[in-house]
Amino acid sequence: MPRSLLAFSLSLTAGLAQTFVPHTVATGLKGGYQVVVADLNHDGKPDLIALASGMTELVWYENPTWTRHVIAGGFHGMINCAARDLEGDGIPEIVLASGFRGPGVLPENGNTGILTLLEHQGDPRGPWKATEIGRLPASHRLRWLMLDGQPLLLDVPLTAARATAPQFQGNDPLTVFYPGSWKHKVVSTEETGVVHGVYITPWRKRSGDDVLIAGFRGISWYQPRRNGRWKRHPITPGDPTPWPHGGSSDVAAGRLGGNRFLCAIEPWHGNQVAVYREQTQWRRDVIDSSLTDGHTILTANLDGSPNDMIVAGFRGGAESVYLYRATDSTGAHWCRETLDNGGMGAAACAIADLNGDGRLDIACIGSPTANLKWYENRPPAR
Repeated sequence: MPRSLLAFSLSLTAGLAQTFVPHTVATGLKGGYQVVVADLNHDGKPDLIALASGMTELVWYENPTWTRHVIAGGFHGMINCAARDLEGDGIPEIVLASGFRGPGVLPENGNTGILTLLEHQGDPRGPWKATEIGRLPASHRLRWLMLDGQPLLLDVPLTAARATAPQFQGNDPLTVFYPGSWKHKVVSTEETGVVHGVYITPWRKRSGDDVLIAGFRGISWYQPRRNGRWKRHPITPGDPTPWPHGGSSDVAAGRLGGNRFLCAIEPWHGNQVAVYREQTQWRRDVIDSSLTDGHTILTANLDGSPNDMIVAGFRGGAESVYLYRATDSTGAHWCRETLDNGGMGAAACAIADLNGDGRLDIACIGSPTANLKWYENRPPAR
């Protein structure tokens, strides 16, 4: 049985145990939806790709001056992109999903799911070459993963092509694209309803990546297989409210000392931060239920302790980003700290050492706030 917020012991702290200094990278990003960290000019500094669904240009910001550059334009309904160096020249190629019109919009009404390969033409600060490589209606999440030493692009639609609100019934095709030929193959149709979160992680003790999926069916672990269909392992049904108001929305994995845990936004675009601890079964604890339109969740070791922290952002209400820190090695108690109070309606965040000081920083992009910020991780004052 899940434990309630009050029974679980979440304490709120007025200040951070360490200092995060906010820096505004950009404003005016209408429909800010995704931020991706990648070194786009091969100078050893991680840059930021900013995808804003309400704009027609995909742009990147050059570290450390955060100079704006246009990758390519003429897009509508941009929803996700994924960057990876496929040619070995130190500059990644980017695959962009556009033509997204929202849940329940049928393909003939514009939910086309166009996939475009973007390649630099010698100078990544100039325009990139754009080539359509495929279409998958309602394309929503793009992620790179490694399988047997080969990169694969995973495309996960939000719903089945012909699913309609509010039930969104239908089987969602998890599809992989093979770089070079860009041929594609459906590897599973076991997910149904809305699928919102995709998290790549080496879940098993082996080489290569596994895939965690969050959606109406809860959280599932997919075991990629090169020959044949991927194997699905259900982990948890998520929020127990009956369909279509339960399940999970976004998922991430972390470590508490030597033990792994999962955390999730629940239900879809939900108000809860849930932590799952691996016991005989996965134990669900709701550590916060105050979010409005929760939309991004990550884990990272931000303070050098044995425990990963949780980063969660939400687009509605207070439009803020919170950090959650376990106060013991078991994850039985957590404290919440405020990273941004009202200035970041985060649709997505990313974590990387952006200034080369050896500490992980946080970058977030906001939908209602239409902005991009990075939060510099400084050691606590002594």
